[in-house]
Amino acid sequence: MSYQNRPLPRTSLPRTIARVALGAALVYAGTSHLTFARESFAAQVPEFVPLSEDATVLASGVVEISLGAALIALGKRRVTVGFVAAAFFVAIFPGNIAQLVHHRDAFGLDTDTKRALRLVGQPLLIAWALWSTAALRDRRKA
Repeated sequence: MSYQNRPLPRTSLPRTIARVALGAALVYAGTSHLTFARESFAAQVPEFVPLSEDATVLASGVVEISLGAALIALGKRRVTVGFVAAAFFVAIFPGNIAQLVHHRDAFGLDTDTKRALRLVGQPLLIAWALWSTAALRDRRKA
């Protein structure tokens, strides 16, 4: 069996639970982009995004649903999906910064202190995506 055809090592039960929980959270968040929280998510769209706020919210919702489903159903691509999810969290970080800089209220973040504290959550989401998929551990084996 060649090196590339070897199966990835299994992940632990805590990693699997964390991966499925992150996937479910992304599916929920993506669904909320498309339905009841569209206005709130629009508050996070930076001015430099070339699409309309609504188109950006809808597109990011579809991406979140897709990533969430991929995290849950992973299969042999968990390392790739882990890196893509982490990259997505990096890509949307400017939206969190824009919400703080422009003092936009959404999701109960009605003070600059609350909006600033939320910024800490983004690196945690990146770490969650990478750890729960064992992307860093298994990147060379994938």
